[in-house]
Amino acid sequence: MIRIFITLIAIVSIMFGFNLSGFAKSMLGDSSTNPTSNVAKTGLSSSTVTSGLKEALKKGVSFAVANLGKKDGYLGNSLVKIPLPKNLSKAEKLVRKFGGDKIADNLINSMNVAASKAAPKTVDIFMSAINKMTLNDAKNILAGGKDAATQYFKKHTTKSLEKMINPIVKSTMKENSVTKYYDGFNEYYKKYGKKYVENSSVMSMAKSFGVDSYLPSSSDEDLDKYVTDKAIDGLFKMIAKKEADIRANPIARTTSILKQVFGN
Repeated sequence: MIRIFITLIAIVSIMFGFNLSGFAKSMLGDSSTNPTSNVAKTGLSSSTVTSGLKEALKKGVSFAVANLGKKDGYLGNSLVKIPLPKNLSKAEKLVRKFGGDKIADNLINSMNVAASKAAPKTVDIFMSAINKMTLNDAKNILAGGKDAATQYFKKHTTKSLEKMINPIVKSTMKENSVTKYYDGFNEYYKKYGKKYVENSSVMSMAKSFGVDSYLPSSSDEDLDKYVTDKAIDGLFKMIAKKEADIRANPIARTTSILKQVFGN
């Protein structure tokens, strides 16, 4: 009876041009929240959908690592460039105003170099997460938003990435004299802050930058964690960028499996 009923609906919809989808949902229940139903509508097998999603994720990881792991991968990319941490960003304006551009640039450059050096080491963690993906994970990602795969990665890789990246960042920052640059930045700011502390016009200018006291203290450990977190955030952003491109742009679907899954 159900089949006959649906067939009659289809015939009537063709004859009179009304919305079969909306009518069927109201009569039989909306299954759009069920990933299995969404996948079924594409006409693709579950294994094809899973393979397509895994392929897309691998493309995203390769894209992120290749771009961020190269020279100036973070530094030259406005989407992921690591700025000075919040406790230094206000002081940066004043340091630069007093001719300390090189000091500020050295600190920023060294942090971004550390992130770029860590990026290629993350591939195995991402690939492990891809290999562990279940059929239900794949269906949910396909039915989700433009960054659904990236959110999956955040859930399943963040802790492992932190554990992997932090020692690399710490070592690289040591090699690149980040502590020295940080201390130099701090001293430069204090030097001019003390020099002009009695000068009301200069202090007024400093306050206009949001700076009304000496730099707050910051341990090396805090700076290491800051760069680690920003490095991971940059990886996720680049993976999301590639994922969105594959979803929206047919040209980005460079393999047959991507065309099959995301074309649907």
